Amino acid sequence: MQPKDTTDNEAFKGFTNHECPFMPCHKGVKREFNCLFCYCPLIAYECPGPYKVFIDANGMRRKDCSGCNLPHNGIKQSWNFIQKWLEQPVLWDGKPQTRFQVDLPEEAIPDYRPRTP
Repeated sequence: MQPKDTTDNEAFKGFTNHECPFMPCHKGVKREFNCLFCYCPLIAYECPGPYKVFIDANGMRRKDCSGCNLPHNGIKQSWNFIQKWLEQPVLWDGKPQTRFQVDLPEEAIPDYRPRTP
């Protein structure tokens, strides 16, 4: 088995689970959907993805990343994006996003209205 940085096989960079009952979980993905980062490894770090801050039932500040499709938009592109941001991670300070701003297309912005069956 070769180390991942010397192999020509890039299958480890992601996959698309077409059988997932939540697919598509994020709107606005234009490239092949990457399910590898279903739970984003940047949740505890500052990142350029659009997020909102909310306070949970225990009074803890949390990131709501449901409006972000950066870890999912294209297998190779999302892999490179995550690797870039994990090179020098900066812990999230619990404050609203001001350091980075990414504009997503209108169709990628989540609809927070309750769904009706």
